[in-house]
Amino acid sequence: MAVTESRCDLTYCKMRGIVSVLTAFIKERKMGLNDFIQRLISNPHICQHSAVESFLKIDENQNEATADGLGPASLFQPRSSLAEETQIKPSDFDYLKIIGKGSFGKVLLARHKESTEYYAVKVLQKKIILKKKEQKHIMAERSVLMKNIKHPFLVGLHYSFQTTDKLYFVLDYVNGGELFYHLQRERVFLEPRARFYAAEIASALGYLHSLHIVYRDLKPENILLDSQGHIVLTDFGLCKEGLEPNGTTTTFCGTPEYLAPEVLQKQAYDRTVDWWCLGSVLYEMLYGLPPFYSRNTAEMYNNILHKSLVLKPNVSNAGRELLEGLLHKDRTQRLGVKDDFLELKYHAFFSPINWDDLMAKKVTPPFVPSVTGPTDLRHFDPEFTHLPVTSSLCSTDNLTVTSSVREAAGAFPGFSYGPPADRAFM
Repeated sequence: MAVTESRCDLTYCKMRGIVSVLTAFIKERKMGLNDFIQRLISNPHICQHSAVESFLKIDENQNEATADGLGPASLFQPRSSLAEETQIKPSDFDYLKIIGKGSFGKVLLARHKESTEYYAVKVLQKKIILKKKEQKHIMAERSVLMKNIKHPFLVGLHYSFQTTDKLYFVLDYVNGGELFYHLQRERVFLEPRARFYAAEIASALGYLHSLHIVYRDLKPENILLDSQGHIVLTDFGLCKEGLEPNGTTTTFCGTPEYLAPEVLQKQAYDRTVDWWCLGSVLYEMLYGLPPFYSRNTAEMYNNILHKSLVLKPNVSNAGRELLEGLLHKDRTQRLGVKDDFLELKYHAFFSPINWDDLMAKKVTPPFVPSVTGPTDLRHFDPEFTHLPVTSSLCSTDNLTVTSSVREAAGAFPGFSYGPPADRAFM
């Protein structure tokens, strides 16, 4: 070999070596690639290195993919799904206020800098999720969110992406307040208003069931009102996917006041658990408290299992009949066990509802929240909105790379999602 041929550009050789290693890695574990690239581009010190810059821009110089379609050109074409998934980052947003807080992180009102549109951005701490071993629930939430785009009463996902230590969901921003908030203020709703909300909730649950998804955590805190007064169902962390119409599951989860008897008894349960929860929420809207409520949790559980349903006469016969059907302790006799949502849809209680108009949002909501615009936060808890928005949301530059950080960085392969380019931030 000639001397001139042996003295190759070492930077280029290293780059080609990286590509070779990557290609083998992709073949073995395609799902891990997204996270690898996320970690690479989220660290500016690494990205500024000339070898990495050349590697990330390799598609400009190489136009042909390898025979198996996994070569560098196919990986980094601008139109590839990977490029779409990683085009969004935390610094693309201005974070204005904290509007919610949970076990794994915060929900913030954010404005996209380029489009000026407002979103609710859910920011979750990976290390907390891993510590509580909740990865499956988070990935299930992402999966369900991606299927929600076709239903008017389910919160929509615009993007999901990740940094080394955080997960981000970019969601519809809904600022009419939780149903819980309005119910607390007014104590009870009149029957027409309760019927309207129950109908929109039922249609959303029916849609999830049609996708073989059981929601499992229906409660007034997870039911939002938009600025027009329509229902928006949110928080899909406890959803169970892949449950066929006759299928059952056994995981003990939910919120105490709304747990169905079969869940409490740790028996197998099916999608009718959601209809029990709807019955509990409807009862609370009409009577002011969940049906078997007690401040003593043990007593409340005993009530759910053994106490007869008490229905006061201030509700119509059709309303009481619906509640009895939904709150039947034997799930095999519960309303919805045979034909699911259709059994509710054609129940006498919902006879005033035009379901086609309801789905098209042509039914005028009985109550319109008073909001002046997207930055009007009067329906959010001041406990959250008064908290400072930290700048650490947008940066992992100062993160110490420990073994736990490395574990967190690679624990959510395939998490990132972005819509087609022509629908981005519309």
